[in-house]
Order: sequence, then structure tokens, then C-alpha cells
Amino acid sequence: MARILIIEDEESIRKLFRTILEREGYEVDIAADGEIGLRMQRANPADLIITDMFMPEKEGIETIMDLKRENPGIKIIAISGGGAQGNLDYLSIARNLGAAKTLAKPIPRLDLIAAVEEVLA
Repeated sequence: MARILIIEDEESIRKLFRTILEREGYEVDIAADGEIGLRMQRANPADLIITDMFMPEKEGIETIMDLKRENPGIKIIAISGGGAQGNLDYLSIARNLGAAKTLAKPIPRLDLIAAVEEVLA
């Protein structure tokens, strides 16, 4: 099954998403910010990246730009919980930069699974 890298600064969300996706049979790695995520992706590439938009060190827009520059075909799901206006603006930018799918937090379990399945199909 596919490998997924979750880049998310909130530990509880990282753990929750990892548990949900591992139960679906995916191999899941986690990173606390974009800088760590980029290093992990370079060392052991994932089939799909799920990245938060607002993080310390390297935020989501910058992370998506670097991921796409290094691997234009990489599949990305961008997520954000930054309020209604923040979600619309930043998730729209993420789509324009090549994110295959965007989701606003909170993300129901079935919506996460459906998005992953859709992007990996």
C-alpha cells in the first residue's frame, strides 16, 4: 500500500491522522514542520504528502513550493484550520501551487480517507 507523509505541527492531529490512515493499511510517517518533512521526503519519498498550511520553521505554502520544485509529480493534500478567511485564501493558493486536494479543519475521519483514496487513485 502507499506511503504517506503527514506534515503537521499539532501533535494530536499528527497522531490522529497517522492512526486513521494506518488502520486503512497505509504506511505513515510524520513530521512536525515543513523543514523536517522536506528532509524526510528527500531521504525516503512518500507517495502522498498531507501538509498543514500554518507551521513553524517552514509553513505550508513554502513547503508545497519546495516539494513541487523537487518533484513536480508529487501528490499533495493541503489542510488548514486557520479560520474561515484563512482557509479560503491559503487553501486556494495551495491548489494553485499544485495541491491535488484541500481540506479545512476539523476534518472528519471519512473525509480524510476519501481524500487520500481520491488523490492516490
